[in-house]
Amino acid sequence: MTEQTQQLQTQLWNIANTLRGKMDADDFRDYILGFIFYKYLSTKMELYANEILEPDQLKFRDLEDHAQEEAYLEAVKDAALDKLGYFLLPSELFSELAKRGNSGGKHKFILGDLTKVLAHIEQSTMGSESEEDFGNLFEDLDLTSSKLGRSENDKNELIVKVLSHLEEIDFDIANTESDMLGDAYEYLIGQFASGAGKKAGEFYTPQQVSNVLAQIVTLGKDRLKSVYDPTCGSGSLLLRVAKQVKEVSAFYGQEMNPTTYNLCRMNMIMHDVHYKRFDIKNENTLEKPQHEEMRFEAVVANPPFSAKWSASPLFMSDDRFSAYGKLAPKSKADFTFVQHMVHQLADNGTMACVLPHGVLFRGAAEGHIRKYLIADRNYLDAVIGLPANIFYGTSIPTCILVMKKNRANQDNILFIDASQHFEKVKTQNILREEDIQQIVATYKTYTSGALAEAQVDKYSYVAPLSEVAENDYNLNIPRYVDTFEEEEPVDLAAVSNDLKAIDADMATTDATIADYCKQLGIDTPF
Repeated sequence: MTEQTQQLQTQLWNIANTLRGKMDADDFRDYILGFIFYKYLSTKMELYANEILEPDQLKFRDLEDHAQEEAYLEAVKDAALDKLGYFLLPSELFSELAKRGNSGGKHKFILGDLTKVLAHIEQSTMGSESEEDFGNLFEDLDLTSSKLGRSENDKNELIVKVLSHLEEIDFDIANTESDMLGDAYEYLIGQFASGAGKKAGEFYTPQQVSNVLAQIVTLGKDRLKSVYDPTCGSGSLLLRVAKQVKEVSAFYGQEMNPTTYNLCRMNMIMHDVHYKRFDIKNENTLEKPQHEEMRFEAVVANPPFSAKWSASPLFMSDDRFSAYGKLAPKSKADFTFVQHMVHQLADNGTMACVLPHGVLFRGAAEGHIRKYLIADRNYLDAVIGLPANIFYGTSIPTCILVMKKNRANQDNILFIDASQHFEKVKTQNILREEDIQQIVATYKTYTSGALAEAQVDKYSYVAPLSEVAENDYNLNIPRYVDTFEEEEPVDLAAVSNDLKAIDADMATTDATIADYCKQLGIDTPF
């Protein structure tokens, strides 16, 4: 990370804390990320418009009151809707609103104008190819909320203050070689997650875990046709996969929470992913899958742990579940997500998802599904145990399941116990870079066919399928990776001598106390 990126992250976090005193973490996250996004869209609009107008020696801001203003704006709008997916007027640019807010007098009140501008960004896309990608993006920025202040003037004053601070920061958007703002945006999302408690799991996967998943599904590839996350949250996991390869042709995801769905689309656009290259849907993945007929080269996910679902008998005729003969229980949808992801996985693809440890050994319907995936389909490639307390909002230990429909090692499954390899930072455990690389290197060695080298004492083990069958398809990692540390033998003779020495010391002490008591003329206490 560059010093410039770190500086930007600090500046943005400081501005975020301007709002923090006024409202809780969830609310101020939505406001500050929304305003940063508005500035990003505004800057991109101006840069692109200036590029189009350069042959005519005009600037976008100069079009107002120009003799051919209407014709120029129409031409710029058509081009912008295709290239950027949206359109802003010169008077609607972020810098114009910030300037008006600081101008004093009647023009200082900008809440009404700002509300109209944010609505117009969405409205500008109506009827265009990008309409779904920009629709309702700003619905969580309620500028009439009492959370911003008691009076309209209080609200306006706070918003003007935030916009003014943001206006002073150079996002370096013109630099196409840098993703500085995208990285800073990810940083802010992570910071909000760290303070969001249990709610954090709804929108964010810790970067070190995302890194492991991303490296596993991209192993041996420098380009991906597609990547899919059925519980995509803020999109951080999808974007982490993109950092591991030269190119991802298309991003697909589904997110049930509307606020998080908006955050994901913003995150995609902020990382300069063109609206034609991502397809994010707002719907319940298990109940109403939106990409069911598609198959993906890489599938990654951090589904909500042991979530509830309907488990309706009607799902027994659903192609995702029908072959298994049983549905996962209503109270634990973990394997329902696994079945869904396996269904969406391409024949040449890799799937890696984070799940609670219970999926490794729970019986009944889950045990039946687990056995089917291993014995009947032979899709399970690796089981990776992670440290406890690594996710925001829960301290339970978790694991990564890696699945492939065409495995190189058809007769074995790799087990890795990385549960003791971490660093404790305040109240959270984190995977260090060396811990991440050890996991990935071990899996890479295994996939290369070097099975003996993939086995590391007290860390990893390549289990034959016959051994897994003998264990009745119980995947509990200690059954396969022996981490028992033998204690040093106790020298009983030395212990005996120590006890004798203690007894002698006690006798001496007792004699001293008895002598003091005699001198004081009182009874001894023993």
